[in-house]
Amino acid sequence: MKLGNTELKGRAALAPMAGITDRAFREICISYGASYVTSEMISAKGLTMGDRKSGFLMKIGEKEMPASIQIFGCEPDTLALAAKAAEQTGCIAVDINMGCPAPKVAGHGGGAALMKEPELAAKIAETCVKSVGIPVTCKIRSGWDENCINAVELARMLESAGAAAITVHGRTRRQMYAPPVNYDIIKEVKKAVKIPVTGNGDITDGESARYMYEYTGCDHVMIGRGALGRPWIFKNINEYFETGTMPPDPPIEERMSVMLKHIELLCEYKGEYVGMREARKHAGWYIKGMRGAASFRREIGALETREQLKELAEKVIKSCDE
Repeated sequence: MKLGNTELKGRAALAPMAGITDRAFREICISYGASYVTSEMISAKGLTMGDRKSGFLMKIGEKEMPASIQIFGCEPDTLALAAKAAEQTGCIAVDINMGCPAPKVAGHGGGAALMKEPELAAKIAETCVKSVGIPVTCKIRSGWDENCINAVELARMLESAGAAAITVHGRTRRQMYAPPVNYDIIKEVKKAVKIPVTGNGDITDGESARYMYEYTGCDHVMIGRGALGRPWIFKNINEYFETGTMPPDPPIEERMSVMLKHIELLCEYKGEYVGMREARKHAGWYIKGMRGAASFRREIGALETREQLKELAEKVIKSCDE
């Protein structure tokens, strides 16, 4: 798949996830072969008002390229200003969030709430497209609820508005992240538009990625929760498509080494106090399924220093070797 002038290498992209896909995690995923990564969603209003947190979220570095910046909101002119600011970072595209189900976003007219306002969604896309010289993409859901499955209608409108590509999460806003994924709606969107379509939802390995590609005919796939504590999933999927065989997850030593590197980057970019507190959730994902994971989670909840994390990693390795 090609996004603007960027030829994407790799079979899967990293989905934007609030509080997760920060600079540290994006760098790790790119190092493991993610085709591209997307920032955490950034408030267009906060950005244009000079909000410090929004500005921090927009920072990207060379080691995480190619990267896209995702913005959210419901005011076309405000989103256009945010898109211009995003373009200045050197990102390959600006993505508009039209699928976030969180009440604090959808409850204020942004995210998935735009599924109920397709004309407004199209206006936002058109205004942003006219304001920047890089591709503008949109991430949508299948619809608002079971009575409003309108991804095909909205996709056509977004294409007409100038969107360069569309990502479809095959669930409604009401479903949040509950099964099942509606692969048929992604397939219908792909048939309805000429621009690239990315399939998103429950991709956890090479087989599920292949199924998404083959069943829906989509041009690319995007991975969200399947990458939590498993950034090597991108490398595994790339190898699966090349060889037909799904490689196993890395040995425990490598998994712990990746975790330590990830948290080092977190602390480098956010400081140890903030980094170590955010490290707790990531550490929990890295040890998921390992022997003694339940008892280790109690220790994870009390982590405050990188030295404590190193000691924990050694315990995990020793536990799995016994």
